[in-house]
Amino acid sequence: MTASTTNHNKVILFQGDSITDGNRGRDDDPNHILGHSYAYIIGGKLGNEFAEKGLQFYNRGISGDRISDLYARWNEDAISLNPDIISILIGVNDAWRIMNGEPSGVTDRFERAYRHVLEETSEVLPHTKLILCEPFILKAGGIVEQWAAWDERIKNYQAVVRELAVQFNAVHIPLQELFNEAAQRVDAAYWLWDGVHPTAAGHDLIAKQWLTIVERSGVLNI
Repeated sequence: MTASTTNHNKVILFQGDSITDGNRGRDDDPNHILGHSYAYIIGGKLGNEFAEKGLQFYNRGISGDRISDLYARWNEDAISLNPDIISILIGVNDAWRIMNGEPSGVTDRFERAYRHVLEETSEVLPHTKLILCEPFILKAGGIVEQWAAWDERIKNYQAVVRELAVQFNAVHIPLQELFNEAAQRVDAAYWLWDGVHPTAAGHDLIAKQWLTIVERSGVLNI
């Protein structure tokens, strides 16, 4: 693929919760900076394939974050980095707080806070491309006892993400069906050990889906 010099040094930012965080480094050590999540797999593949392009990858996922937490730190952890591409995977902690009856989950702010994030990004960084990843769960671990309620809420969040992707001209990454199909091959816990957090195999599933859809979309334009 031929690219002009203007496509060099693209900044690709991964945002989200613990699924993205992957125990990432908090210093400049390049051996740990991307953590061990799907972001690491994607960064490794693209960084290798397009080494001459000087791509820069940032992981700013933070374990435990809801979409409202993302919004609260958006200036420091997104806008200030002036990324060319922002990939977001968020939602399970919004559901977790509500399902556990925590005070921080009394009202469901998922859609409105997500919209605030996208509106502000589109206003301040109009040329930044957006990638919205669908939240997902499987019937395993601690969520089994309340599975019906979990399933209903996550399906609602998935619909929200799908609609926001359309409204903000973002690339949409569907993941639930991918995990459903994977769970037909091997039990659910093999992919999401507690029904929420991916294993190494689960992260590879996400990364391959992300790369397939994003490369097809032309967003990378590398």
